[in-house]
Amino acid sequence: QVQLVESGGGLVQAGGSLRVSCAASGRTFSMYSMGWFRQAPGKEREFVATISTNGGNTGYADSVKGRFTISRDNAKTTVFLQMNFLKPEDTAVYYCAASRLISGSGYPRNYAYWGQGTQVTVSS
Repeated sequence: QVQLVESGGGLVQAGGSLRVSCAASGRTFSMYSMGWFRQAPGKEREFVATISTNGGNTGYADSVKGRFTISRDNAKTTVFLQMNFLKPEDTAVYYCAASRLISGSGYPRNYAYWGQGTQVTVSS
């Protein structure tokens, strides 16, 4: 069982930066690849970024590539999403999730555990 708690969301102006974090419980954090997803009002949940168990491999949605960076600290059982050059269309609830796949995934169905989400709002 893995419990995930996101933090760091908030309101930021377009062009600004924000870092959201996801703290995981349990001593098996390093066995899970991690992902960030987001959901805007009236839209389906969409993939943002993923990172492998050891952090060596990452993947991003085209819409955030070059602007967002996912990273993890296995010693602190935390995964981060650094978001730069934010746009109003990045406004959403951001969720972190844990997968038993080693390399990570862009598909929500591959994730067994989810956090409660943190709101990110980008004003124009």
